[in-house]
Amino acid sequence: MSDEEYGLSKIPDSHEVEPPDYPYRATLPKSYSPKIGLIGAGGITAHHLKAYRRMGLDVAAICDTQIERASERRDEFYPDAMVTSDYQDVLNREDIEVVDIATHPEPRVSLVQHALEAKKHVLSQKPFVLDLEIGRQLVRTAKQNGVKLAVNQNGRWAPHFHYLVQLIEAGIIGDVTSIDVCMQWDHMWTAGTPFEEIHHLILYDFAVHWFDIVTAMMDGKIAWRVFASVGMAAGQTVKPPFLASVIIDYEGTQVRLSFNATVALGQEDRTIVCGTKGTLRSIGPGLNDQEVQVWTEAGFAKKAFDGNWFDDGFVGTMAELLCAIEENREPWNAASSNLKSLQLCFAAIESANRGEAMGPAQCTKLL
Repeated sequence: MSDEEYGLSKIPDSHEVEPPDYPYRATLPKSYSPKIGLIGAGGITAHHLKAYRRMGLDVAAICDTQIERASERRDEFYPDAMVTSDYQDVLNREDIEVVDIATHPEPRVSLVQHALEAKKHVLSQKPFVLDLEIGRQLVRTAKQNGVKLAVNQNGRWAPHFHYLVQLIEAGIIGDVTSIDVCMQWDHMWTAGTPFEEIHHLILYDFAVHWFDIVTAMMDGKIAWRVFASVGMAAGQTVKPPFLASVIIDYEGTQVRLSFNATVALGQEDRTIVCGTKGTLRSIGPGLNDQEVQVWTEAGFAKKAFDGNWFDDGFVGTMAELLCAIEENREPWNAASSNLKSLQLCFAAIESANRGEAMGPAQCTKLL
Protein backbone atom coordinates (compact mmCIF):
# COMPACT_ATOMS: atom_id res chain seq x y z
CA MET A 1 0.00 0.00 0.00
CA SER A 2 1.38 3.40 -0.94
CA ASP A 3 1.59 6.34 1.47
CA GLU A 4 -1.07 8.11 -0.59
CA GLU A 5 -3.53 5.24 -0.09
CA TYR A 6 -2.93 4.70 3.63
CA GLY A 7 -6.08 5.36 5.67
CA LEU A 8 -8.18 6.07 2.58
CA SER A 9 -10.94 3.95 1.13
CA LYS A 10 -12.01 3.83 -2.48
CA ILE A 11 -15.30 5.63 -3.00
CA PRO A 12 -17.51 3.46 -5.21
CA ASP A 13 -19.22 4.97 -8.21
CA SER A 14 -22.87 5.76 -7.60
CA HIS A 15 -25.65 6.96 -9.88
CA GLU A 16 -28.78 8.83 -8.86
CA VAL A 17 -31.99 6.83 -8.58
CA GLU A 18 -35.53 7.55 -7.46
CA PRO A 19 -35.89 7.72 -3.64
CA PRO A 20 -37.68 4.85 -1.90
CA ASP A 21 -41.41 5.50 -1.76
CA TYR A 22 -42.36 5.22 1.90
CA PRO A 23 -44.94 7.33 3.76
CA TYR A 24 -43.82 10.21 5.93
CA ARG A 25 -47.12 12.02 6.57
CA ALA A 26 -49.43 11.05 9.40
CA THR A 27 -52.34 8.72 8.66
CA LEU A 28 -55.68 10.26 9.59
CA PRO A 29 -58.60 8.26 11.04
CA LYS A 30 -61.10 7.00 8.48
CA SER A 31 -64.23 8.22 10.25
CA TYR A 32 -63.59 8.60 14.00
CA SER A 33 -63.94 12.27 14.94
CA PRO A 34 -64.72 12.65 18.66
CA LYS A 35 -65.13 15.79 20.67
CA ILE A 36 -61.82 16.77 22.28
CA GLY A 37 -61.02 18.68 25.45
CA LEU A 38 -57.78 20.62 25.94
CA ILE A 39 -56.49 20.94 29.52
CA GLY A 40 -53.72 23.52 29.75
CA ALA A 41 -53.58 26.46 27.35
CA GLY A 42 -49.92 27.53 27.49
CA GLY A 43 -47.81 28.77 24.59
CA ILE A 44 -47.23 25.43 22.88
CA THR A 45 -50.97 24.72 22.62
CA ALA A 46 -51.28 27.23 19.80
CA HIS A 47 -49.50 24.59 17.68
CA HIS A 48 -51.82 21.86 19.01
CA LEU A 49 -54.96 23.81 18.13
CA LYS A 50 -53.62 24.95 14.76
CA ALA A 51 -53.03 21.31 13.86
CA TYR A 52 -56.44 20.18 15.15
CA ARG A 53 -58.20 22.90 13.20
CA ARG A 54 -56.28 21.87 10.08
CA MET A 55 -57.47 18.27 10.65
CA GLY A 56 -61.06 19.38 11.08
CA LEU A 57 -61.25 18.08 14.66
CA ASP A 58 -63.90 19.22 17.13
CA VAL A 59 -62.29 20.83 20.19
CA ALA A 60 -65.28 21.31 22.45
CA ALA A 61 -63.64 22.58 25.64
CA ILE A 62 -60.50 24.49 26.63
CA CYS A 63 -59.38 24.62 30.26
CA ASP A 64 -56.66 26.56 32.04
CA THR A 65 -56.26 27.72 35.64
CA GLN A 66 -55.79 31.17 34.10
CA ILE A 67 -59.11 31.38 32.31
CA GLU A 68 -57.90 34.35 30.27
CA ARG A 69 -55.47 32.05 28.46
CA ALA A 70 -58.24 29.54 27.75
CA SER A 71 -60.39 32.35 26.38
CA GLU A 72 -57.58 33.57 24.12
CA ARG A 73 -57.15 30.10 22.65
CA ARG A 74 -60.90 29.75 22.14
CA ASP A 75 -61.20 33.12 20.42
CA GLU A 76 -58.30 32.38 18.07
CA PHE A 77 -59.04 28.77 17.15
CA TYR A 78 -62.40 27.40 18.33
CA PRO A 79 -64.94 30.19 19.01
CA ASP A 80 -67.68 27.73 20.00
CA ALA A 81 -65.62 25.85 22.59
CA MET A 82 -66.49 25.96 26.28
CA VAL A 83 -63.86 27.64 28.46
CA THR A 84 -63.29 26.84 32.10
CA SER A 85 -60.68 27.03 34.84
CA ASP A 86 -61.79 23.70 36.39
CA TYR A 87 -60.61 20.55 34.59
CA GLN A 88 -63.50 18.57 36.12
CA ASP A 89 -65.85 20.55 33.88
CA VAL A 90 -64.09 18.92 30.94
CA LEU A 91 -64.01 15.41 32.43
CA ASN A 92 -67.66 15.60 33.45
CA ARG A 93 -68.80 16.09 29.87
CA GLU A 94 -69.90 12.70 28.54
CA ASP A 95 -69.67 13.90 24.93
CA ILE A 96 -65.90 14.52 25.25
CA GLU A 97 -64.06 11.26 24.56
CA VAL A 98 -60.46 12.47 24.17
CA VAL A 99 -58.46 14.95 26.23
CA ASP A 100 -55.15 16.60 25.38
CA ILE A 101 -53.40 17.36 28.68
CA ALA A 102 -50.72 19.97 28.02
CA THR A 103 -49.70 21.19 31.47
CA HIS A 104 -46.28 20.99 33.15
CA PRO A 105 -45.24 17.51 34.42
CA GLU A 106 -45.87 17.97 38.16
CA PRO A 107 -49.62 18.70 38.05
CA ARG A 108 -50.13 16.56 34.94
CA VAL A 109 -49.87 13.18 36.71
CA SER A 110 -53.02 13.79 38.73
CA LEU A 111 -54.84 15.21 35.69
CA VAL A 112 -53.97 12.16 33.57
CA GLN A 113 -55.00 9.81 36.38
CA HIS A 114 -58.40 11.49 36.79
CA ALA A 115 -58.97 11.63 33.03
CA LEU A 116 -58.25 7.90 32.65
CA GLU A 117 -60.53 7.08 35.57
CA ALA A 118 -63.22 9.16 33.82
CA LYS A 119 -62.68 6.80 30.84
CA LYS A 120 -61.23 9.47 28.57
CA HIS A 121 -58.54 8.66 26.03
CA VAL A 122 -55.51 10.83 26.82
CA LEU A 123 -52.75 12.54 24.85
CA SER A 124 -50.18 13.64 27.43
CA GLN A 125 -47.64 16.40 26.89
CA LYS A 126 -43.97 15.41 27.07
CA PRO A 127 -41.99 14.57 29.12
CA PHE A 128 -44.68 12.08 30.15
CA VAL A 129 -43.57 11.54 33.78
CA LEU A 130 -40.57 12.17 36.01
CA ASP A 131 -40.76 8.72 37.64
CA LEU A 132 -41.08 5.58 35.52
CA GLU A 133 -43.04 3.69 38.17
CA ILE A 134 -45.67 6.44 38.16
CA GLY A 135 -45.74 6.12 34.37
CA ARG A 136 -46.24 2.36 34.61
CA GLN A 137 -49.10 2.90 37.02
CA LEU A 138 -50.78 5.31 34.60
CA VAL A 139 -50.37 2.73 31.82
CA ARG A 140 -52.06 0.15 34.06
CA THR A 141 -54.87 2.60 34.86
CA ALA A 142 -55.49 3.16 31.15
CA LYS A 143 -55.76 -0.59 30.53
CA GLN A 144 -58.05 -1.09 33.52
CA ASN A 145 -60.41 1.56 32.16
CA GLY A 146 -60.28 0.42 28.55
CA VAL A 147 -58.83 3.65 27.16
CA LYS A 148 -55.72 4.66 25.21
CA LEU A 149 -52.83 6.69 26.66
CA ALA A 150 -50.39 8.34 24.25
CA VAL A 151 -47.59 10.91 24.58
CA ASN A 152 -47.10 14.03 22.47
CA GLN A 153 -43.62 13.07 21.20
CA ASN A 154 -44.31 14.99 18.01
CA GLY A 155 -40.77 14.66 16.61
CA ARG A 156 -41.70 11.17 15.39
CA TRP A 157 -43.87 12.87 12.75
CA ALA A 158 -41.32 15.42 11.59
CA PRO A 159 -41.29 14.46 7.89
CA HIS A 160 -37.58 13.61 7.71
CA PHE A 161 -37.58 11.57 10.93
CA HIS A 162 -40.75 9.70 10.01
CA TYR A 163 -39.27 8.88 6.61
CA LEU A 164 -35.98 7.69 8.15
CA VAL A 165 -37.84 5.38 10.54
CA GLN A 166 -39.85 3.89 7.66
CA LEU A 167 -36.64 3.15 5.71
CA ILE A 168 -34.97 1.58 8.75
CA GLU A 169 -38.01 -0.60 9.49
CA ALA A 170 -38.13 -1.69 5.84
CA GLY A 171 -34.51 -2.87 6.04
CA ILE A 172 -33.35 -0.54 3.25
CA ILE A 173 -29.93 -0.12 4.92
CA GLY A 174 -29.81 -3.50 6.68
CA ASP A 175 -28.92 -3.59 10.37
CA VAL A 176 -28.18 -0.19 11.90
CA THR A 177 -24.56 0.13 13.05
CA SER A 178 -24.51 3.79 14.09
CA ILE A 179 -26.71 6.85 14.45
CA ASP A 180 -25.15 10.32 14.60
CA VAL A 181 -27.05 13.50 15.37
CA CYS A 182 -25.12 16.78 15.17
CA MET A 183 -27.03 19.97 15.86
CA GLN A 184 -25.92 23.59 15.97
CA TRP A 185 -28.75 26.06 16.61
CA ASP A 186 -29.65 29.13 18.67
CA HIS A 187 -31.59 28.42 21.88
CA MET A 188 -30.82 31.80 23.44
CA TRP A 189 -34.49 32.79 23.26
CA THR A 190 -34.89 30.95 26.58
CA ALA A 191 -32.99 33.72 28.44
CA GLY A 192 -35.25 35.32 31.03
CA THR A 193 -37.96 32.65 30.64
CA PRO A 194 -38.83 29.84 33.08
CA PHE A 195 -36.83 27.51 30.80
CA GLU A 196 -33.63 29.20 31.94
CA GLU A 197 -34.17 27.76 35.41
CA ILE A 198 -33.97 24.17 34.10
CA HIS A 199 -30.32 23.17 34.58
CA HIS A 200 -30.43 20.30 32.08
CA LEU A 201 -32.56 22.26 29.62
CA ILE A 202 -30.85 20.67 26.61
CA LEU A 203 -30.85 17.03 27.78
CA TYR A 204 -34.25 17.21 29.47
CA ASP A 205 -36.62 19.57 27.67
CA PHE A 206 -35.00 19.54 24.21
CA ALA A 207 -33.19 16.24 23.70
CA VAL A 208 -36.12 14.20 25.03
CA HIS A 209 -37.35 14.34 21.43
CA TRP A 210 -34.11 12.78 20.18
CA PHE A 211 -34.11 10.09 22.85
CA ASP A 212 -37.61 9.22 21.63
CA ILE A 213 -36.58 9.25 17.96
CA VAL A 214 -33.61 6.99 18.76
CA THR A 215 -36.02 4.64 20.55
CA ALA A 216 -38.20 4.56 17.42
CA MET A 217 -35.21 3.91 15.15
CA MET A 218 -33.89 1.19 17.47
CA ASP A 219 -37.28 -0.42 17.99
CA GLY A 220 -36.96 -3.73 19.82
CA LYS A 221 -33.34 -3.12 20.82
CA ILE A 222 -32.22 -2.51 24.42
CA ALA A 223 -29.62 0.13 25.29
CA TRP A 224 -27.14 -1.14 27.86
CA ARG A 225 -24.98 1.95 28.52
CA VAL A 226 -25.36 5.74 28.33
CA PHE A 227 -22.64 8.35 28.81
CA ALA A 228 -23.32 12.10 28.69
CA SER A 229 -21.39 15.30 29.21
CA VAL A 230 -22.55 18.92 29.37
CA GLY A 231 -20.71 22.23 29.51
CA MET A 232 -20.98 26.00 29.25
CA ALA A 233 -20.03 27.50 25.88
CA ALA A 234 -17.59 30.39 25.60
CA GLY A 235 -19.52 33.65 25.74
CA GLN A 236 -22.71 31.96 26.96
CA THR A 237 -24.89 34.20 29.14
CA VAL A 238 -27.86 31.92 29.99
CA LYS A 239 -27.70 29.65 33.03
CA PRO A 240 -28.09 26.08 31.67
CA PRO A 241 -25.18 24.31 29.95
CA PHE A 242 -25.75 24.76 26.22
CA LEU A 243 -23.16 22.20 25.11
CA ALA A 244 -24.12 18.55 25.44
CA SER A 245 -23.06 15.19 24.04
CA VAL A 246 -24.45 11.70 24.61
CA ILE A 247 -23.24 8.22 23.65
CA ILE A 248 -25.76 5.37 23.80
CA ASP A 249 -24.50 1.82 23.34
CA TYR A 250 -26.65 -1.01 21.99
CA GLU A 251 -25.37 -4.43 21.00
CA GLY A 252 -23.87 -3.86 17.55
CA THR A 253 -24.91 -0.20 17.39
CA GLN A 254 -23.63 3.07 18.82
CA VAL A 255 -25.68 6.27 18.94
CA ARG A 256 -23.92 9.64 19.26
CA LEU A 257 -25.78 12.88 19.92
CA SER A 258 -24.02 16.26 19.81
CA PHE A 259 -25.72 19.57 20.69
CA ASN A 260 -24.49 23.18 20.57
CA ALA A 261 -27.36 25.55 21.35
CA THR A 262 -25.39 28.81 21.03
CA VAL A 263 -24.93 29.00 17.25
CA ALA A 264 -26.42 32.11 15.63
CA LEU A 265 -24.62 31.85 12.27
CA GLY A 266 -24.17 28.78 10.10
CA GLN A 267 -26.72 26.62 11.86
CA GLU A 268 -27.10 22.99 10.81
CA ASP A 269 -29.10 19.93 11.80
CA ARG A 270 -27.66 16.63 10.57
CA THR A 271 -28.71 13.02 11.21
CA ILE A 272 -26.69 10.11 9.79
CA VAL A 273 -27.81 6.50 10.07
CA CYS A 274 -25.30 3.89 8.88
CA GLY A 275 -26.24 0.28 8.28
CA THR A 276 -24.80 -2.94 6.94
CA LYS A 277 -26.35 -2.26 3.51
CA GLY A 278 -26.29 1.51 3.18
CA THR A 279 -26.42 4.95 4.74
CA LEU A 280 -29.14 7.55 5.34
CA ARG A 281 -28.36 11.25 5.79
CA SER A 282 -30.79 14.00 6.68
CA ILE A 283 -29.27 17.46 6.34
CA GLY A 284 -30.55 21.02 6.59
CA PRO A 285 -30.18 24.37 8.33
CA GLY A 286 -32.93 23.53 10.82
CA LEU A 287 -35.58 21.10 11.94
CA ASN A 288 -38.17 22.35 9.46
CA ASP A 289 -35.90 22.32 6.40
CA GLN A 290 -34.39 18.91 5.71
CA GLU A 291 -33.37 16.76 2.75
CA VAL A 292 -32.74 13.03 3.11
CA GLN A 293 -30.04 11.26 1.10
CA VAL A 294 -30.23 7.49 0.65
CA TRP A 295 -27.08 5.53 -0.27
CA THR A 296 -27.47 1.84 -1.17
CA GLU A 297 -26.08 -0.54 -3.77
CA ALA A 298 -28.99 0.50 -5.99
CA GLY A 299 -27.56 4.02 -6.15
CA PHE A 300 -27.90 7.46 -4.57
CA ALA A 301 -31.27 9.15 -3.99
CA LYS A 302 -32.45 12.47 -2.59
CA LYS A 303 -35.80 13.08 -0.94
CA ALA A 304 -37.38 16.49 -0.29
CA PHE A 305 -40.48 16.89 1.85
CA ASP A 306 -43.76 18.73 1.99
CA GLY A 307 -44.64 19.99 5.45
CA ASN A 308 -42.47 20.43 8.52
CA TRP A 309 -42.06 19.35 12.13
CA PHE A 310 -44.21 21.97 13.82
CA ASP A 311 -47.19 21.42 11.58
CA ASP A 312 -46.98 17.71 10.83
CA GLY A 313 -45.68 16.71 14.26
CA PHE A 314 -48.73 17.93 16.14
CA VAL A 315 -51.04 16.47 13.52
CA GLY A 316 -49.24 13.14 13.87
CA THR A 317 -49.50 12.62 17.61
CA MET A 318 -53.25 13.23 17.79
CA ALA A 319 -53.98 11.48 14.48
CA GLU A 320 -52.15 8.37 15.65
CA LEU A 321 -54.09 8.30 18.92
CA LEU A 322 -57.40 8.65 17.06
CA CYS A 323 -56.43 5.91 14.59
CA ALA A 324 -55.47 3.62 17.48
CA ILE A 325 -58.86 4.20 19.12
CA GLU A 326 -60.65 3.61 15.80
CA GLU A 327 -58.68 0.41 15.10
CA ASN A 328 -58.59 -0.76 18.75
CA ARG A 329 -54.79 -1.08 18.95
CA GLU A 330 -51.95 0.54 20.84
CA PRO A 331 -50.75 3.85 19.33
CA TRP A 332 -47.17 4.14 18.03
CA ASN A 333 -46.66 6.91 20.59
CA ALA A 334 -48.13 4.86 23.45
CA ALA A 335 -47.08 5.82 26.96
CA SER A 336 -45.74 2.29 27.52
CA SER A 337 -43.29 2.79 24.64
CA ASN A 338 -42.37 6.30 25.77
CA LEU A 339 -41.08 4.94 29.08
CA LYS A 340 -38.11 3.51 27.13
CA SER A 341 -37.35 6.97 25.74
CA LEU A 342 -37.54 8.51 29.21
CA GLN A 343 -35.15 5.87 30.54
CA LEU A 344 -32.52 7.07 28.05
CA CYS A 345 -33.17 10.69 29.01
CA PHE A 346 -32.92 10.01 32.75
CA ALA A 347 -29.74 7.96 32.25
CA ALA A 348 -28.12 10.76 30.24
CA ILE A 349 -28.91 13.34 32.90
CA GLU A 350 -27.66 11.06 35.69
CA SER A 351 -24.49 10.36 33.70
CA ALA A 352 -23.84 14.06 33.16
CA ASN A 353 -24.32 14.67 36.89
CA ARG A 354 -22.01 11.84 37.97
CA GLY A 355 -19.45 12.01 35.18
CA GLU A 356 -19.73 8.26 34.55
CA ALA A 357 -21.59 5.90 32.26
CA MET A 358 -24.97 4.67 33.44
CA GLY A 359 -27.05 1.60 32.69
CA PRO A 360 -30.52 2.82 31.66
CA ALA A 361 -32.16 0.14 33.83
CA GLN A 362 -30.63 1.88 36.87
CA CYS A 363 -32.32 5.20 36.09
CA THR A 364 -36.01 5.06 36.91
CA LYS A 365 -36.66 8.67 37.89
CA LEU A 366 -35.40 12.19 37.32
CA LEU A 367 -33.37 13.09 40.42
